Parts: sequence; C-alpha cells; structure tokens
Amino acid sequence: MLITGNSGSGKSTLANYLATSEGLGYLDLDTVAWLPELPPKRMPLDESMGLITEFVEQHEGWVIEGCYADLLELLEEDANELIFLNLPIEDCVANAQARPWEPHKYSSKASQDKNLEMLTQWIHDYGHRDDACSLAAHRAFYERFDGKKTELTGRPAIRTENEQAAKPEALVS
Repeated sequence: MLITGNSGSGKSTLANYLATSEGLGYLDLDTVAWLPELPPKRMPLDESMGLITEFVEQHEGWVIEGCYADLLELLEEDANELIFLNLPIEDCVANAQARPWEPHKYSSKASQDKNLEMLTQWIHDYGHRDDACSLAAHRAFYERFDGKKTELTGRPAIRTENEQAAKPEALVS
C-alpha cells in the first residue's frame, strides 16, 4: 500500500495506524530520500531504491508513505493500493503545527520546530511547485495508478470501538 499527499496531510499518522492494525511493515520515505548531511541533499534515486527494495523484500505486506512521487513511481508495479490524501492547505498547516516530535527525523522537538516556518511555506506552495513533491506530481501518479486507489479530501477519522481496531471510516469499503 502506498500513501501520498502534501506535507501535514496525515500520511504518517494513517500509515502508522494501518501498519499497526493490519500487521504491515511501515516505511516513511523521508528516511530514504535524503543523504545524512547539511545542508539537506536528496539521495540519488538508485540508492533510495536500493533501500526501498531491501525493505520490501523483508516484509510480506507493507505500507509506504511519502510525498516523493519519483520514489513512489519506483513501487508502482509492486503496490496494489494507493491512498492520496488531498486535504485543504489550511488543514495541512494545522496538522504540521500540531505535529509531535519525530525523533527519526530530528534530534529534538526544538530542532523540529525551527523548521516549522519553512515547512509551512512548503505546504502553501504545494499547488504551485512542479517538483516530485507537488500536487501536480501526486495527481499524475494517482491518475495513472492501476490498482485500487482512494482520494481523501478530508482527514480520515481513525476510530476504535471498545478497543476493536477499525479501518478509518473513509476507507471502509
């Protein structure tokens, strides 16, 4: 399963939920998209793909999320489902501002918060960019994907009743 959308759209939250509730391996593409250096620089696609291939081979079932259409395209033949979180910009900004500390990306919450202004601008530019992380790239990938696909324009309501795991309401077939 692949999940894509703008920064702050809830990709990580939904992927983590689905991985936990469905017993799937979970990969956040941020962890394989960037070289470990400053200033940040994208990892060459073949190196990213090597890491992704290693992950896929280690997991019978998986959910992979990220805003990198160029990396998602490398998985197009292997995935049988795509979820496109196409939320309003204001919702993405609010989610980014409320985001808990992501220790796999930042050394501290303060370090993460230093990037909030840049991230907010990045979110606002989603519909105007023409890169692999843009609305246009996500829309094109979604349109050509041949498997099961779902576009959500509102945040999925992840719910449980009496501690029973349930798929997000918007995803129940």
